[in-house]
Amino acid sequence: MTADLNPEDEPKWRRRLGSGANNRAWTLSEQLSRTREEDAEMLHAAHASAYLWSTVGNEQNAALADLLLGQVHALLGSAALAARFSNSAHEFFAGRDSEPRELALTHAVAANAAHCGGDTRSHQAEYAAALRAIDTIADAEEKEIVLATMRVVPQPSTSVASGG
Repeated sequence: MTADLNPEDEPKWRRRLGSGANNRAWTLSEQLSRTREEDAEMLHAAHASAYLWSTVGNEQNAALADLLLGQVHALLGSAALAARFSNSAHEFFAGRDSEPRELALTHAVAANAAHCGGDTRSHQAEYAAALRAIDTIADAEEKEIVLATMRVVPQPSTSVASGG
């Protein structure tokens, strides 16, 4: 079977598989609840996507992979990993002229990572920044993509008793 594989097609297949894994992980991450098996699938799909894109993608692909990994690890309660990947994505998207959708997702994932890590102030600030960024998205489909992520990010409380 391997004799039938054309080495020039490998990057195309890595992009296709990376895209599929990325889409599956985001779809699972947008669910309000998941089974233990779906959690495992979401985690594996996110890491598979990140690996595949690291072999055929660019800096933006890597930052988008970090964004997904930050969200997945926040949803699974891995605060240190959520913060690591979220911060990496934030550095990239905040450091350039990013699309409103990218900035909104960056803030949404940062809010979720902060919530996971118990940082109340950052959770509130990033959640508010995400809402402001969502308001700047003109395309309805892109806005809905971000809103699907926001639905799983816990809303911050209205008062800050402790600084997290």
